[in-house]
Amino acid sequence: MSSGETTERSIPRPRKVVITGISGRFGRIVARRLHHELGWSIVGLDRRQMHGRPKDIELHQVDLRSKKARDVFRAGDIDALVHLGVMHDPRARPAEIYSWNITGTTKLLEYCQAYRVPKVVLLSSSNVYGPRPDNPQFLTEDAPLLAAQRFPEMRDLVEIDHMFSTFLWRAREIETVILRPVHIVGPVHNAPSNYLRIPRPPVLLGFDPMVQLVHSDDVAEAVALALNPGRRGIYNITGPGEVPLSAILAELRREPRLIPHPMAKPILSLAFALGISSFPVAELDFIRYVCMVDGRRAAAELGFRPRHGLRETIHAVDDPV
Repeated sequence: MSSGETTERSIPRPRKVVITGISGRFGRIVARRLHHELGWSIVGLDRRQMHGRPKDIELHQVDLRSKKARDVFRAGDIDALVHLGVMHDPRARPAEIYSWNITGTTKLLEYCQAYRVPKVVLLSSSNVYGPRPDNPQFLTEDAPLLAAQRFPEMRDLVEIDHMFSTFLWRAREIETVILRPVHIVGPVHNAPSNYLRIPRPPVLLGFDPMVQLVHSDDVAEAVALALNPGRRGIYNITGPGEVPLSAILAELRREPRLIPHPMAKPILSLAFALGISSFPVAELDFIRYVCMVDGRRAAAELGFRPRHGLRETIHAVDDPV
């Protein structure tokens, strides 16, 4: 065979990653980073359609608990799983959310172990630590996950984080990475970005907690770094700094609606029930108490540094969604 000839076997295939929750806005951001910029072959798992999906991205509209989801892994050519598909919907039935999140995640980990997927990445959140009046200034990855004590809606994410932490030590043959980013902002629909888009966001009178934000593109970069060979463990992902909530609202030129704390819960409960507000009452603690984390481990072991500055990160909430 001449030197200019090649065989199909000699051409390495692109690494293949399964991304759950790919049809969401953040899922698309991660897919773009991994596929278009790093050359990964992408397989998406989501119950939703992916409008405008590139033809070279494979999408399976399936329930994570179904046999069809298992069949995606059965072929044995999956190099990594990135789990973004944790459902957050304060208006959905709690039982359905719990089944999707917990049973679905349990099945995913079973598939990865059964079909020898070498890398698993979970996008969790620093919110699992919980905003509390007795929190230290910066929480490390070893801090207890207490969010569910005061915020029942965080129960699923805390349980999934614990599930992956157990898997990290039990399935030693798989490189498991748990990312706990601070509040993700950008052209996404999540609680922090939605709150900061409110023209007159509710603010608790007498409270002005320090807040950490990170740009959605920087979190996608953290996911990419977590997929590098040899990376395993739990990492807080922080942005370019911390700043008082009042300073963020001033930078965005929002006019806060000051509410006395004793009146906040009944007022916001009624507004949420009537569909006037999209701000869940359970999230009041996030605009009341501090929940800041230490990101030095991610910097030292993953090589993660946020590329977007503080002002750019804050204004990312106004980017077109």
